[in-house]
Amino acid sequence: MNPLELTGRARSHLIEVGRPDCLLQREAAAAFCAMRDAALAAGVALEAASAFRDFARQRDIWNAKFRGERPLLDAAGRPFGTATLDEAHRIDAILLWTALPGASRHHWGTDLDVIDRRALPAGHRVQLVRAEYTPGGVFEALTAWLDRHMRRYGFYRPYTAASRGTAPEPWHLSFAPVARKAEQQLDAATLAAAVRGNGVLGEARVLERLPEIHARFVRGAARPPRMRSRWAKLAES
Repeated sequence: MNPLELTGRARSHLIEVGRPDCLLQREAAAAFCAMRDAALAAGVALEAASAFRDFARQRDIWNAKFRGERPLLDAAGRPFGTATLDEAHRIDAILLWTALPGASRHHWGTDLDVIDRRALPAGHRVQLVRAEYTPGGVFEALTAWLDRHMRRYGFYRPYTAASRGTAPEPWHLSFAPVARKAEQQLDAATLAAAVRGNGVLGEARVLERLPEIHARFVRGAARPPRMRSRWAKLAES
């Protein structure tokens, strides 16, 4: 990927995927569609709640949290007060659950947040919180199916207890063969060029801390497991 694609400022690396409509990188899309069909045959209606997210959208989310217009959550997913947070601590709180614009894995078209449409009770509003994906949660069966089968299609969870910055996200899947390459390509200089002058609140403090942010929140994701699936081999060919 080129620097614009890596930082969500271009869409030239993406294709459209239906059911529901979303954008993914070509090899990731093929693997996801195959995994989705296999899940459906097992009674799990696997869908992407969120796939590609561009820089502007990520900036809107970041800025709304920076201004206090969206809630900030602690490591357990509970809202906490932001009125007394200084800029540095506000940035730390945002980064726990939200990537810096330009640094989101969703920019690459390799990562997506997934749900089981069939498991949704009437009127349930998806929140993408751990309680929905753990035993007793509405997506418990989805988690179990993914645990058994996602590696066969080249997917893994990049945000687990093993990751160094972001809190665990059982709903977030990554297509390892392509995402790993993108992670290696996205260096601190490329990220700084995307942030500088593009309307990210807290920009000066972010740029000052960028080497640390890059190390923890880009390179700090959990390592993908070894995969021998045909989807992984296709993406690497």
